[in-house]
Amino acid sequence: MTNTNPNPPHLRPLDLQNGRIDMAHGAGGRAMAQVIDEIFARHFANEWLGQGNDGAVLPAPAPGEKLVMATDSHVVSPLFFPGGDIGCLSVHGTINDVAVMGARPLWLSAAFILEEGFLLADLERIVVSMAAAARAAGVPIVTGDTKVVERGKGDGVFITTTGVGALPSGGEPGGQRAAAGDAILVSGALGEHGMAIMSAREGLGFIAPIVSDTAALHGLIADLLATGVEIHVLRDPTRGGLGATLNEIAAQSGVGMMLEEASLPIQPAVAAACEFLGLDPLYVANEGKVIVICKGADADKALTALRAHPLGRAAAIIGRVTEDPRHFVQMTTPLGGRRMVDWLAGEQLPRIC
Repeated sequence: MTNTNPNPPHLRPLDLQNGRIDMAHGAGGRAMAQVIDEIFARHFANEWLGQGNDGAVLPAPAPGEKLVMATDSHVVSPLFFPGGDIGCLSVHGTINDVAVMGARPLWLSAAFILEEGFLLADLERIVVSMAAAARAAGVPIVTGDTKVVERGKGDGVFITTTGVGALPSGGEPGGQRAAAGDAILVSGALGEHGMAIMSAREGLGFIAPIVSDTAALHGLIADLLATGVEIHVLRDPTRGGLGATLNEIAAQSGVGMMLEEASLPIQPAVAAACEFLGLDPLYVANEGKVIVICKGADADKALTALRAHPLGRAAAIIGRVTEDPRHFVQMTTPLGGRRMVDWLAGEQLPRIC
């Protein structure tokens, strides 16, 4: 994305209403510099991106802090969906990957693979959305890259974002730290993102519209950490949803888990849509929720902190960590029975993030 030639000469301004990406926009010449200048640099503008080099020179974190880096590629279909688009999703997803490490997100990079023929109007709409999400989060996009592939080989646009954050010294949450007796919480209603994608993709019109929960969670997580609650694991349940994510943590920590079905926060519209489509909301993706596993005695304090934040008002304590050499994740039903919450077999919803 490096802007090597701002305001390239001999080219008319881009037709942002009707123009399309062509191969020249990825060839490294004036046309490429024009797209970078008139779309990316204009909307992502900040002092680090403005350096105009192949990378950004960034200030060091505070003394005693470690660096955290996370990267994520986004191939969602459709590109625009109720509640968001691939642009804000690519910002939120990587910020959240840094935040669940217990780190303070600082900077992002963004790399675009554009398909020949992609509408410039749609590209600008995506970039505007990314810029707004980054500004709202206080995490600037400081460097990036753009490539163009032939028509039919890119499905419009793919975006890869990388985030860098600062991790204070002290207890660091990690998937290997869950222990028997810990409480399991989730910050809000499950399955909204995946069902919003499905409704947009299939043209389904539900009576109660389902909107993606895509959001940056670092503020919520910072407020939670500030309470002094003993946090063992933080994880965002994206692909594979709550079920797959808890199985992953149970395997990492060598523990079991017991959930309470009646405590799971699931919107009636999401539950109804999942039933209609034959899907299990436990395995439907989320993009604005965090799983919190904390010391059992701190569960109520953690719940209060989550509910005090706008993104955590529907937070709930949903279960506990158990001793189990088989590493099973199970769930008690309202009728008093138990069911396995096993690893996801196959793929419920492709191309959801």
